[in-house]
Amino acid sequence: MSAPLVEVRDLVKTFEVSAPWLNRVIEGKPRQFVHAVDGVSFDIMRGQTLALVGESGCGKSTVARLLVGLYAPTQGTVRFDGLDAHKVFASPAARALHRRMQMIFQDPFASLNPRWKVLDIVAEPLREHGLVQGRAAVESRVGELLQSVGLAPADAAKFPHQFSGGQRQRISIARALATQPEFLVCDEPTSALDVSVQAQVLNIMKDLQRERGLTYLFISHNLAVVRHVADAVGVMYLGRLVEVAPKAELFARPRHPYTRMLLDAIPDIRMSGRSRTPVQGEVPNPLNPPSGCSFHPRCPHANERCRSERPKQLALHGIRIACHAVEEGRI
Repeated sequence: MSAPLVEVRDLVKTFEVSAPWLNRVIEGKPRQFVHAVDGVSFDIMRGQTLALVGESGCGKSTVARLLVGLYAPTQGTVRFDGLDAHKVFASPAARALHRRMQMIFQDPFASLNPRWKVLDIVAEPLREHGLVQGRAAVESRVGELLQSVGLAPADAAKFPHQFSGGQRQRISIARALATQPEFLVCDEPTSALDVSVQAQVLNIMKDLQRERGLTYLFISHNLAVVRHVADAVGVMYLGRLVEVAPKAELFARPRHPYTRMLLDAIPDIRMSGRSRTPVQGEVPNPLNPPSGCSFHPRCPHANERCRSERPKQLALHGIRIACHAVEEGRI
């Protein structure tokens, strides 16, 4: 087995959300911190796709930004092809590493500069990294990149407002591919698109992965999308990974109670008649998370141990899971 391209170990990111100093002094309030990512570990094999799923606010996008260096971790490490990524990001070699990993953002309406033509948007990474010299060579390379995502070279002369949402996201993908990266972090790249356009963009991404051997971290709320694109799935809850499993295994035999609730929320089109447990309760306040297992207030299998002791991630039958009930055989 080859080594993973991306290795994440005990990743933690804490944000201070305290009131201003004078308010804290007058009102006698302590400093407040949010653990947006709280001890996350996973691997992504070269050429594979890991999908992160979970409710809004569980830390998926923060993990994405930590991986590409937009945030510095509070604790933990991110290793990319054997390199400590955040040490490299703080060194003169950062440019070379940034070239090897790129990010596709969620909103194609906000991630493109409305004042720039598509030619300048897609050519910016080429110029920044000095990959292509001369206007004619830049125009030719941009035309090739646009064709690779299903657009025409003539589209380079247009502005973003002249395109639909799906076409804008294709432009974002073309820009991300400009540096010929090995690893793409995709932060809900299809959530702002309608279903038919989602399918087109996902098929383009799958084709590019096959052609170029790309490795993806794919973040999504949509489990149907995840089932289409992922090789493995990580389920996040309140900043922690509660289950990581191969896609087929997770959808066929979900083990963590939270994973079961997420899958039970999908409409049963086949009307199979199987019993279903809808997602119950609300996500706790991240400023004051529950003790022990953070899912215990919503879990039908919680006991006293769940309320007092934080579960560790264990390897079990080819998956990794953090759940006392599964460990003790209560589920």
